[in-house]
Amino acid sequence: MEAPLYPEFPPDPSAPPGGQPAFWVGSRHLAGDDGRLYDAVADTLAGLGWTSLTIVRGRHEPDEVPEDRQVLRSTVLHISPDALCWAQWSLADEPFQLGALPIAWQISARADRSGPLASWSSYFTPDVPGEAVTDFLVALDARDEPTVPLAGPEPVLDAVAANGWLRDIDQPHAAATDSTFTSHISLGEVPPLIQDGDPRALTMEADGAGFGWQAWAEPALDAPCLWAASISSSVPHDLVAAFAASPSSTAPVLRRVLPVATQDRLLRAPA
Repeated sequence: MEAPLYPEFPPDPSAPPGGQPAFWVGSRHLAGDDGRLYDAVADTLAGLGWTSLTIVRGRHEPDEVPEDRQVLRSTVLHISPDALCWAQWSLADEPFQLGALPIAWQISARADRSGPLASWSSYFTPDVPGEAVTDFLVALDARDEPTVPLAGPEPVLDAVAANGWLRDIDQPHAAATDSTFTSHISLGEVPPLIQDGDPRALTMEADGAGFGWQAWAEPALDAPCLWAASISSSVPHDLVAAFAASPSSTAPVLRRVLPVATQDRLLRAPA
């Protein structure tokens, strides 16, 4: 019998009778997205008043009945009330990947409505804890100017260090890892195709221009990543800190679906 690890958390009233059992789970950075990454984020955006649009692109052959149409990509686009920010859910047939994982959410912002190009973008794969993406979006929605930096990078490392993560010995101001060395966050070079409105982002200057934040969970050495996130260099650091504080949090999360790669390493208490 499993003993309650977190007795202060009440049972989940939304749990379906006789349905899949729910657990309070930790560590959060290894808990996955519960198979609800789209729903969790979309529900938050709807609550914030963002508008959603569905875009379907496919191939239609002559005399083909609608149900036989081949859908190549289905995208759901969520737009903020001021039209300065947008979040795109897209799992294409040939997706852009991070850590050999497809991008699920791409979140972008621009300085004003006079141009269509994003000032910055951030990318999240499946199994990023949904709480982390929603915390990032809530912080973004609360900003009047989503592209104006308010602080340097130090709040990001402070956020994870406050939750027990360890700063890198060689790069204490640019990288940290959890105490089991399975999840990481660092400020450095980002993969190709990460979009940023600052032209210096393409040059990889030694002064840090062209760098961004990377976060990922690697359950075992040389094992496939559980999840990955890449945040371009112009994303305000306070938004990155809001994201980083979430997967590093020691508070348990409610889950019914556990990642195969990490389920044996998770502490679980029946909800």
